[in-house]
Amino acid sequence: MLRSSAISAALAALTLSAAPALAQEKLTLVLDWFVNPDHGPIVVAQEKGWFAEEGLEVEIVAPADPADPPKMTAAGRADIGVGYQPQLHLQVHEGLPLIRVGTLVATPLNCLLVMADGPVQTVADLKGRKIGYSVAGVEEALLTAVLGKAGLTLDDVELVNVNWSLSPAVMSGQVDAVIGAFRNFELNQMDIEGRPGKCFYLEEEGLPAYDELIFLANPETMDRAVIAKFLHAVERGTQFIVNHPQESWEIFAGTSAELQDELNERAWADTVPRFALRPAAFSAGRWATFEAWLAEAGLVDEAWPVSRFAVDVTAEPAE
Repeated sequence: MLRSSAISAALAALTLSAAPALAQEKLTLVLDWFVNPDHGPIVVAQEKGWFAEEGLEVEIVAPADPADPPKMTAAGRADIGVGYQPQLHLQVHEGLPLIRVGTLVATPLNCLLVMADGPVQTVADLKGRKIGYSVAGVEEALLTAVLGKAGLTLDDVELVNVNWSLSPAVMSGQVDAVIGAFRNFELNQMDIEGRPGKCFYLEEEGLPAYDELIFLANPETMDRAVIAKFLHAVERGTQFIVNHPQESWEIFAGTSAELQDELNERAWADTVPRFALRPAAFSAGRWATFEAWLAEAGLVDEAWPVSRFAVDVTAEPAE
């Protein structure tokens, strides 16, 4: 009897060892733009195998157009999209089924960029000058707030669509300033070119602080448990970057020859302290303040509850 039990146990063990590994959950993540240091925790988590350890097979997609990720996520063509907090508020008010499920970069990156040695030394100096932009609507709204603090309005400036050619438009003199430049990229790019730039930081010029890069999902179809696993792997990636900045840079840059240049290395160093250390967590008060600011500025009809815009998928859902 004992021998029979032992044989049965051995056969059971053999069966288990021969069984195929459990299939991984497939997840499509669409970035906000081409891969760059802003996406460090995602890339490190992928390269270190931490998504796989969570039972996830993550496909990382760079969009053809930065406006695509929210649309793709809302339409179910992506499980998670990388977007921007200011845009999310307006997108939800417009009826897109989207919600913030995590944070990637927890501080503003956007700034109003000018030549360091140019004629614009204060925001008030922009009166009668040209300002470039890439995204109509949102960037105009942000610019309105910055100009307002200096007693100006959009009528006092000329807006020029520079179609994502931000720092070149400033350096060439096509425009006197651009809104939408990222302080961790364009400032470094201009310095490398020998044409130093100067940023007016939005959170110092009248806007409440906000999360620049966030993870979006469709609240009607998302799987909270799967997204929680994804965010746990991203958090491990962030922790590794903070603990091992040089090694993590080498892992990140090693994924593509295009990343192995001075601009990306500088941007990496400037971005590390801005990554969200707890990607799943968020401050409801901070989000409410930004939503209230949008309402006060007349950019939305009324302030909506934070629950319409953001959720912690690791917390128990409300009854």
